[in-house]
Amino acid sequence: MSADALAFWLISPGSGEIRTERVPDPGPGEVLVRTLHSGVSRGTETLVFQGRVPENQWDSMRAPFQAGDFPAPVKYGYLNVGVVEAGTPELVGRTVFCLYPHQTRYVVPAESVTVVPDDVPTARAVLAGTVETAVNAVWDAHPQIGDRISVVGGGMVGSSVAAVLAGLPGTDVQLVDTDATKAEVAKKLNIRFAPPADADEGRDLVIHASATEPGLTRALELLAPEGTVVELSWFGDKRVAIPLGEFFHSRRLTIRSSQVGGIAPARGRSYAERLALALDLLKDPRFDALTTGHSDFAEMPAVLPRLAAGSLPALCHVIDYPAVN
Repeated sequence: MSADALAFWLISPGSGEIRTERVPDPGPGEVLVRTLHSGVSRGTETLVFQGRVPENQWDSMRAPFQAGDFPAPVKYGYLNVGVVEAGTPELVGRTVFCLYPHQTRYVVPAESVTVVPDDVPTARAVLAGTVETAVNAVWDAHPQIGDRISVVGGGMVGSSVAAVLAGLPGTDVQLVDTDATKAEVAKKLNIRFAPPADADEGRDLVIHASATEPGLTRALELLAPEGTVVELSWFGDKRVAIPLGEFFHSRRLTIRSSQVGGIAPARGRSYAERLALALDLLKDPRFDALTTGHSDFAEMPAVLPRLAAGSLPALCHVIDYPAVN
């Protein structure tokens, strides 16, 4: 029988509420998932919450299972871990990750969920979507063994990229951020940290993830000749000025974009393979450094404004769901 679920909706920029949803029975090739945890992506999701998605990006910014339209009302989110309660027999009872918004129960096609490895804790597994972004960035960056690499911006995505890059043999990885408290995150990830003024220069590769104009400028300054900045930040509706008239040409620098929505054709990997790789990487307990707080699902209408305003500091904020919902 169809049943009710609860879902978090943005009802107007800066304001959200929990609404009742009708969840159908799973049909052939579908699964019913009961959510255990979801994650709030501090960057993109707070921009959505503030109504800062430019109109010309409304289509490209749609989440896979988004309901409603930008700017609001909209049900948005993409970091969801739950247990399959019914549907495709071989998945029943399995813990899965899905790119689904914040909702207590939902039905999706079976191919839209990925089984979480047994040795990945469920709360850590909400990072799968972010580590998937990091994997894509590393693929786009083409790092070489022994490269000197900096990551400018120690947020959820930047720290994930730094953690992945630190696993490459012989690489020297430094996390750069204006927030001195990120030094503790870097320590837990077993990578070096520096404030922007003290960051190492002469870097072969810089990943920029601060979503700030000074951060992108500093990323260019850190490069060695012929170096590349890979731009991961999504600036929403904000225009950015960068110094292309100074050393940019004389050092023959490169800026290239990376966005999780597209895999370079030369990579020859599917989205399912990329997500499975991200979940496999999450077996590493270092990633626990990126889940920096927990709140109950019922608290979301009060928690999201605090995350968006920065009064509740967080990298990935985990939303916990009741055992019976």
